[in-house]
Amino acid sequence: MGASGITFVVAVLAATVMNAAVLCSGGGITSSFVRKVEKSIDMPLDSDVFKVPPGYNAPQQVHITQGDHVGKAVIVSWVTVEEPGSKTVHYWAENNSHKHKAKGSFTKYKYYNYTSGYIHHCTIKHLKHDTKYYYKVGTGKTARTFCFTTPPEVGPDVPYTFGLIGDLGQTYDSNITLTHYEQNPMKGEAVLFVGDLSYADNHPNHDNVRWDTWGRFAERSVAYQPWIWTAGNHELDYAPEIGETKPFKPFTHRYRTPYKASNSTTPFWYSIKRASAYIIVLSSYSAYGKYTPQYQWLEEELPKVNRSETPWLIVLTHSPWYNSYNYHFMEGESMRVMFEPWFVKYKVDIVFAGHVHAYERSERVSNVAYTIVNGLCSPKKDQSAPVYITIGDGGNIEGLANNMTQPQPKYSAFREASFGHATFSIKNRTHAYYSWHRNHDGYAVEADSLWFFNRFWHPLDDSTTSA
Repeated sequence: MGASGITFVVAVLAATVMNAAVLCSGGGITSSFVRKVEKSIDMPLDSDVFKVPPGYNAPQQVHITQGDHVGKAVIVSWVTVEEPGSKTVHYWAENNSHKHKAKGSFTKYKYYNYTSGYIHHCTIKHLKHDTKYYYKVGTGKTARTFCFTTPPEVGPDVPYTFGLIGDLGQTYDSNITLTHYEQNPMKGEAVLFVGDLSYADNHPNHDNVRWDTWGRFAERSVAYQPWIWTAGNHELDYAPEIGETKPFKPFTHRYRTPYKASNSTTPFWYSIKRASAYIIVLSSYSAYGKYTPQYQWLEEELPKVNRSETPWLIVLTHSPWYNSYNYHFMEGESMRVMFEPWFVKYKVDIVFAGHVHAYERSERVSNVAYTIVNGLCSPKKDQSAPVYITIGDGGNIEGLANNMTQPQPKYSAFREASFGHATFSIKNRTHAYYSWHRNHDGYAVEADSLWFFNRFWHPLDDSTTSA
């Protein structure tokens, strides 16, 4: 065993002993850290983070996401303002002079008194795994070049680190969150984004200019690594009072997902494989009752997961199922009732959600025994159940959720009303290291952390309380 392997084993043993010590505490933790209560303020439109790139018709709001099911394709998106311009993406592998090109398409939309620019989408296919690529959008002097690295080939022991961000918005706190994520020494390779992007709907008439500013703000990260999109309630933009009755109109024009690769019928629920993870994205704001398309898709999707190929089964949704804050309390309950038995049956490792503007981590619990006649309505420890993490703490304009239910329920392992981000670092098929970083700490300080034991390959008790 090499030095890195010895270090890994020592770290896991230390974490196991530490977790066992915490078990004696008798309950979950409500953090003693109290963030100063102050209003979150959107950065002004002339902020440098919203700066328009120089030159006529220069591409802006550049972003990428996975473009297929296994990580060998990337969807490149960007906006031009003055005219459509080129629909072509030029790309090439590092240390390879041979350049390729792919042709995309563009769209635009109107929302109340706003007309978008030309929104381009282009899928680059047949990429090699674990390879750095450069890509160029635009033409002439205003062409812009970016880069990304494809994930390793899908496999059971492939290490990979995901970033976790939710409910980001475009406030001064949002900027701190994104900066801390970029500077985190764990170095996330792709972001699992759990919904609520721009918060344009918090402005008069859902001011879609704020979709443009958010796109320019996030470009510094999402142009270089894929963000895996989950739709939140602030993506709905349903406003019949101003004549806007098509849900998700700005979001679906601006942000694409590879939903067809997993036989989904809509971009709001889909799955991807990435390294050793199988990621399922669900939509809290699309129908999910029995017989609906989302229900039928998930019923067919979960049995397809091969844990010998992708051991880590991760689910993203927006509205949390287990939430001990008084904000959005029990809004996720109906989806939990529909899908939780499946999550236990198929041993989902972890569920990430947003919506509540704070942080919370649960123990492995389930409430699958309950029926409307038996009265068994308390969540119970269940080592086949996922850990539920709420990370809707990106920094949005609506501010923090700091009103918690009391007493803290037994299933809640740790909660804190702060802004921040997290990373989930898969080491192999049995172990992954998770850490949450609050904004008021230096970027390297972990306010909450846990070694995860895979539910399929290493289903030991990884509880951190005696719940």
